[in-house]
Amino acid sequence: MSPGQSSGQRPIGKLLVANRGEIAVRIIDGARSLGIATVAVYSDADAQALHVTHADEAVHLGASPAGESYLSSQRLLEAARVSGADAVHPGYGFLAENAAFAQAVADAGLIFVGPDASAIELMGAKRAAKQRMIAAGVPCVPGYEDADQSDEVLLAEGERIGCPLMVKASAGGGGRGMRLVEHIADLGEALRSARSEAASAFGSDELILEKAVLGARHVEIQVLADHYGHVIHLGERDCSVQRRHQKVVEEAPSPAVDAPLRERMGQAAVDAAAAIDYRGAGTVEFLLEPGGAFYFMEMNTRLQVEHPVTEQVTGIDLVAWQLRIAAGEPLALEQTDIRFSGHAIEVRLCLEDVAQDFMPQTGRVLRWAAPAGQGIRADHGLKSGQWISPHYDSMVAKLVAWGENRDIARRRLIAALADTVLFGPTSNRDFLIGILKHQAFAGGEFDIGFVGTHMPAYLEQRTAPAVHRALAAALSYDARARELAESAGLAREQLGWRSAYTSQTPVVLDDGESRHAMRLIVDAPGCYRVHLDEQWRQIEVLAVDGVVCTVRIDGLRQHAQALCEADRLWLFHDGVTARYVDALRQPPADALGAGDGRVAARMDGRIQRIDVAAGDRVAVGDALIVLEAMKMEFTLSADIAGTVETVACAQGDQVAARQLLVTIAADTLAD
Repeated sequence: MSPGQSSGQRPIGKLLVANRGEIAVRIIDGARSLGIATVAVYSDADAQALHVTHADEAVHLGASPAGESYLSSQRLLEAARVSGADAVHPGYGFLAENAAFAQAVADAGLIFVGPDASAIELMGAKRAAKQRMIAAGVPCVPGYEDADQSDEVLLAEGERIGCPLMVKASAGGGGRGMRLVEHIADLGEALRSARSEAASAFGSDELILEKAVLGARHVEIQVLADHYGHVIHLGERDCSVQRRHQKVVEEAPSPAVDAPLRERMGQAAVDAAAAIDYRGAGTVEFLLEPGGAFYFMEMNTRLQVEHPVTEQVTGIDLVAWQLRIAAGEPLALEQTDIRFSGHAIEVRLCLEDVAQDFMPQTGRVLRWAAPAGQGIRADHGLKSGQWISPHYDSMVAKLVAWGENRDIARRRLIAALADTVLFGPTSNRDFLIGILKHQAFAGGEFDIGFVGTHMPAYLEQRTAPAVHRALAAALSYDARARELAESAGLAREQLGWRSAYTSQTPVVLDDGESRHAMRLIVDAPGCYRVHLDEQWRQIEVLAVDGVVCTVRIDGLRQHAQALCEADRLWLFHDGVTARYVDALRQPPADALGAGDGRVAARMDGRIQRIDVAAGDRVAVGDALIVLEAMKMEFTLSADIAGTVETVACAQGDQVAARQLLVTIAADTLAD
């Protein structure tokens, strides 16, 4: 037995990671740092995902819906048996806080990397958890958390507490089953709708009532606890920037917490963990009022999405300590060992349309490259070409910046977001940049109402400026020139071009909201003048390295990211992302001459209509398929005369750019 080991220690030899995406990759890396072999699991949708190839082994779980794969305890346990894993890490989400799953893992003779089922069950029920915290002396929001759930009692208690008050699902989280009641007359409807949502989401319609703490911050404390009653805290994280009660930006330390307050909140969190005999990594969440009073909200009995900011300021690997504690190792850290260095901020990069109420987006990730640089950390499970399915969470990456102080970290994170390459489905990158640049955030003056208070003005100004559209026109034209030159075996500079002032080329770009008509003059290869909104813009395309373009706009040298495929252009410049369709551009086959009878989708979209079937005769230009994309319809036509051989799609199908849809056998000439 080595020094520091106890007789109850049981080393982990092989770890099954019962999750997917970026957190699965993160856990695999943590296990690898300890020399532990890893097993990934995957659904049909994730067969080629990064976490699958990142692990030592992988086991297929089942179909794409989570209920048939990642949420199936039986299939996960079978995957552990088949692979010979002796431990299971649940990550977060899915079954991470499912007491029945934790118990099933233990009953199978495996190590569950987390607390035992009793702690998960207790803290997963807000009513019981709050009662236990009150008994332990942890400050709690005044409210009602007793067993009588009748409307009569809840309405009476609501009147006693007074408005504004919060209605919360006892078993809930993530904002579901939660209602803010500002007028007591609205409480009855809030109870009805919260119950219905809670029952659907969590299988329980039990509710609690709490006084609404307005103008508060959401501050949480990270704790670590071993099997021997030793508990410490690793400081706080501020998670106040939220949308729809879900976190968007997290940071450590909090701008609102000083050393004495940190000590008081940290001790309350330690007391909370000790009160339930907790072990492993966990998070105690509090509401912090401007005056310094704080109240227990809930305890997350798992690793948090935002754990990297704590790791960055403490230098402690939380995943490694989860694994060491789960194996029975004593926590070899005292509270006095915890030191904090600098500041770290994390943003959640999600595929969602902020302007459409944060609606999740799906589709193929055409290009992805994570940022790098001093103080930058990117946790992700992405790769170029990956298909984002509708079955899982919209978060695809976490970007973290550390700095010697908060402003350095903030500015580094803005730069990291600008360096991130993400083309394909719409993301919240621009929104995150807008938050980080906002004066209130930069000054640390914000609370949980930040997004609702400050960001509507950002959304109203989200339209790309004229210079953005002018740059898009020049880059689209330049990409077309490069394609034509490459097809002819020439450099772009070898293409013939006419002197300026003699020819103006029309360019019409559609951004999904409106069409923008421009005129473009070619002064020299890569040198353009674009007329838009009664103004000429001088645009020079100096260099193109992958998707990174060096351009000169009206004499100012700048960088942009652009991806041109068929008649589409994605452009990120000066914190603004937009997607354009060149309405006047023809498919490459039409532009370069006779086609080959292989008709592919020109963009991601949905098959709106199919006008032909196998065996039909077609002539050049005959309509084959109508593709719907970006709120527009595009007709794909025959590029040769002949007979339709195959139609590889059906009405209503979602298809990807360049996906083969129709093949045509060319007519043969008689001898």
